[in-house]
Amino acid sequence: MKSKDDYEAIASALDAEVITNAVDVTNSVIFLCGKDLTPQPVEWLWQGWLAKGKLHILAGAPGQGKTTLALTLAATVTIGGRWPDGRISEQGNVLIWSGEDDAADTLLPRLIAAGADRNKCFFVQGTQVNGEIRSFEPSRDMLSLEQKANQIGGISLLVVDPVVSTVIGDSHKNTEVRRDLQPVVDLASRLNAAVIGITHFSKGGSGSDPAMRVVGSVAFTAVARIVLVAAKVKGAEGNQDRRIFARAKSNIGPDDGGFEYFIDQIEPIPGIHASRIAWGQALDGTAKELLNDPEEVAEGDEGRTAIEQAVNFLKQTLEDGLTPSNVVRKEAKENGISPRTLRRASERIKVLNKKGAGGIWYMSLPACSNNQGSSQAAIAKLSKEEDQLAHSQNIGQHGQHGRYDSTDDDEKEGRSATEAQDDHVGQGLNVGQIGQLDGQVALDANDKETF
Repeated sequence: MKSKDDYEAIASALDAEVITNAVDVTNSVIFLCGKDLTPQPVEWLWQGWLAKGKLHILAGAPGQGKTTLALTLAATVTIGGRWPDGRISEQGNVLIWSGEDDAADTLLPRLIAAGADRNKCFFVQGTQVNGEIRSFEPSRDMLSLEQKANQIGGISLLVVDPVVSTVIGDSHKNTEVRRDLQPVVDLASRLNAAVIGITHFSKGGSGSDPAMRVVGSVAFTAVARIVLVAAKVKGAEGNQDRRIFARAKSNIGPDDGGFEYFIDQIEPIPGIHASRIAWGQALDGTAKELLNDPEEVAEGDEGRTAIEQAVNFLKQTLEDGLTPSNVVRKEAKENGISPRTLRRASERIKVLNKKGAGGIWYMSLPACSNNQGSSQAAIAKLSKEEDQLAHSQNIGQHGQHGRYDSTDDDEKEGRSATEAQDDHVGQGLNVGQIGQLDGQVALDANDKETF
């Protein structure tokens, strides 16, 4: 018969085992309840154009004066000057981080030319570690930058030129760009400062949405709350070309409108020559309308351009492998791509659709794409049990087609449901068969998502 001490020993051992196997409650997800939050309006540095605590992208082709534009905006902040629409800016300090231009012979002269208060302009030059000066690297020096900015105080605007310098990984991969931009987004929020990241347009793309022409991953425009663009537009017959600064995207305000601008060369200090921006008239219209010559893109070409734009979007979005379909459609909508255009683009490059665990649909590029390894592995993992079941039940014989609902677009084009279905199926990977195509799982018609 066990004594009281024996039972206490057993109980202590059981308690120790429970503690050993317990979940670490020191790490937990943080929730905020709506009733504990107070709705806050967006704070604007320049109403509708530059928001405090947010990331902005300023993009354009080389030679359009993007840096000069950004410095002119910065100069306006330092003196509490007048914005192009006549509004008055609040006064504040500006921080400029440039990996391309020298502060003494390029950046400061342009700021002076724009009328900036030099006492309110600060330039990131590097980082001092144990008495040694080395180049600034955002991956390791962001905390030091924030501490220094707080010491200066009153930072209202941060200019990053080029914004791709914040990305350590591949600037064409969504996940890597999102990961590396997040510290910049967080810095903007904590400083309550507007951040302008300068970048280039990709080659070609005339006639397409300017926001989609930003070089690199679509994540640059997706993460930014506002995308600003600068371009030279051909003038009408007998008129000079003109430069236009426009708002191409905004998740927090109006997403259209723009201003003419001119680049002047002046001598703000004897012997020092610099460029500055002179603002012209306000313009109405979307960035696409303002930056493209209406006669340059024929109506028949516009549809093809939209599909090419969507194809580029899909290739960039899916390059990292399997991606939830609802995420792809949401980002496509945010980038101005209609469901119809997205479907046609997916058919053109034979995007794969596969239902995974929990009934969630995923999209991926075909096996011949650069993401072949990761996409194949992900699809194989998701579909292993389903394909085994399909083989055992002999699913996928010829003649078995998945459900296809004809859309208004199909009916407008005079296509019957049967014709639309045949076209949709014809674009698939031998739909109606279970097998292997270049090592990728070929899907049965009943296992293919319809857009």
